[in-house]
Amino acid sequence: MAIIVAPDAAHFRAWVGGMAPEWGAAVALPHLQRIIVQGRGATSAAGDPASTLRHELAHLALHEYLDDLPPRWFDEGYASYAAQESGRDEALATNIALALHGAPTLASLDSGLVGSEGQATVSYALAYRAVADLAALDSSRGLSLMLRYWRDTGSLDLAVRRAYGEPLETFEAQWRSRTRRRFGALAVASDLAFSMLVFLTLLAPLYVARRRRDRARMAGLRSAERAADAAAAAAVAAALGGGPEAARSHTTETEPPAGGGALA
Repeated sequence: MAIIVAPDAAHFRAWVGGMAPEWGAAVALPHLQRIIVQGRGATSAAGDPASTLRHELAHLALHEYLDDLPPRWFDEGYASYAAQESGRDEALATNIALALHGAPTLASLDSGLVGSEGQATVSYALAYRAVADLAALDSSRGLSLMLRYWRDTGSLDLAVRRAYGEPLETFEAQWRSRTRRRFGALAVASDLAFSMLVFLTLLAPLYVARRRRDRARMAGLRSAERAADAAAAAAVAAALGGGPEAARSHTTETEPPAGGGALA
């Protein structure tokens, strides 16, 4: 086995040719027992080098055991599972399409794995989740018994039946339903939270501006009310023929004369 480290992206592209998509960071060539990875010149999009290497080594190990039996979705899902790339679930937790359309079939993942970077991110996550859920069917042996039956029979469906007691079709239907319920709900909640945040961000300046206008209006009303009270007082004083002091004295209650008797 050989691991070749490309010094930069240009050399990596030249060495892998059309075997890796534009967004690819590494490629495994099982028939040559060779792995080509980007070196120090790789961008952050290349991911963690150790995790990437584990992923590619898993490809070589799977093909050494099963040759070309695995379809692409299982090949990539197994490599992600073996490399413990549990972070791939994050791509599903924000994918609103899962809630709207549900999880795709396993076979249809193959085309997404070689599509655009966005499509591939979701397809890799779904492939990882499928293999992880398959392994979870046997908590003690995981995939080991199923892989042995697969190598012996050459059929994934027979291997799943013998290892887990159910046909692949049943597992797939349950996996699609479970994935939609689990991650579709998270995606909707995340989308609603984001939409609410955007709404509040847009609404907050309008709310603040309205409060300012309301405060200015109330201040104007209070000022006008004080002016009206002063004008009314002045009018009363003028009508009584005196100034403001006269107006106040006329409105003061007259005290009873000293020594006045009280009524029984």
